[in-house]
Amino acid sequence: MSRIFCLALTSFLLWSGLSSAAHGQSSFETQAPHAVILDATTGEVLFEKDARNPMAPASMTKIMTAQLVFEALRDGSLSPDTQFTVSEDAWRRGGVKSGSSTMFLDVRSKASVMDLLKGVIIQSGNDACIVLAEGMAGSEDAFAQKMTERARELGLETATFRNSTGWPHPEHLISALDLAKLAQVQIANFPEGYALYAEPNFTWNNIKQGNRNPILGRVTGADGMKTGHTEASGYGLVGSAKRGEDRRIIVINGLESKAARRNVSTRLMEAAFSQFRVYDLHGQGAVLAELDVYMGKNQTVGAALTQDIRKGLPVADRKNIKSEVVYTMPSAPIAKGDVVAQLKITLPGRPAETFDLVATADVERKGLFARAWTGLLANIRGTS
Repeated sequence: MSRIFCLALTSFLLWSGLSSAAHGQSSFETQAPHAVILDATTGEVLFEKDARNPMAPASMTKIMTAQLVFEALRDGSLSPDTQFTVSEDAWRRGGVKSGSSTMFLDVRSKASVMDLLKGVIIQSGNDACIVLAEGMAGSEDAFAQKMTERARELGLETATFRNSTGWPHPEHLISALDLAKLAQVQIANFPEGYALYAEPNFTWNNIKQGNRNPILGRVTGADGMKTGHTEASGYGLVGSAKRGEDRRIIVINGLESKAARRNVSTRLMEAAFSQFRVYDLHGQGAVLAELDVYMGKNQTVGAALTQDIRKGLPVADRKNIKSEVVYTMPSAPIAKGDVVAQLKITLPGRPAETFDLVATADVERKGLFARAWTGLLANIRGTS
């Protein structure tokens, strides 16, 4: 006998009934084709728009390139002063002749890992990326394979990298959400390296280039991270800002111009702090329902959460959260801790999520005579 019970939740649990908004779009909108806002402390998604499908990341790829360099510096396989030689291939494909972003490295010259990192992060230099890739892995292809492998180890399941720069390739893809998660990992684990993203400019070969991040100096607390643009990707940004104890990470992509990227990213980051909150919905161990038990010595058993549940969303959407306990009537015997139901939570504009609910006590099975009597009554009532 399948039953779906809607919990009569209190205002603490943020439930307001089956309003149409609970099943529709979020009250917040952005013109960016791909967008996500992530709370860096909790990892909660505050807003998303086509954020889970793989997309072309362009130079936002370079956050992953920097990740591998930061990790090598941490484990000692590289030092900031390690020197790498600029190959002709790196100079030709990543230099000024390529027509792409460049650090202006000279062919067959040498540069330190730290200077190359600055060229990658501040100047978005493709030549710097290729030099690091060749120096660390022997070839850019081998380095890109390491990028993909490491991304998967970090749980970034949508990530496939075919180069170190973000140069267009049909298989070079990652979702906006996974880019945000990558940013979260890097900020948390490499604070000193992350500080490079806030540097306003860097000079190499007597050529001074400014940081391209449009929210630096424009949005309070902004200190990262990386722009991107190709014909395939449109204009994008991974941005981060901190105010007090709160840090927000945004990712946008697919915009039509630099101006649109600047305006959309500014609005989105301002909204991330002013219009979004992380709410504690349910606590671990909370008993959310008493379930009828078939053939049990006890007629009911409590169904409790095994984890805390918190969700981020626009303040305006708080009243439109829908929460349901979904279960098929459990049969005895039941052991304490057995999964007996699921809690289904639906937020506006988001896929529904389910969480296990477990029995709060053992329930023994009725004896043979009692089971027969229960079965007879069920047949008479037509409820079997």
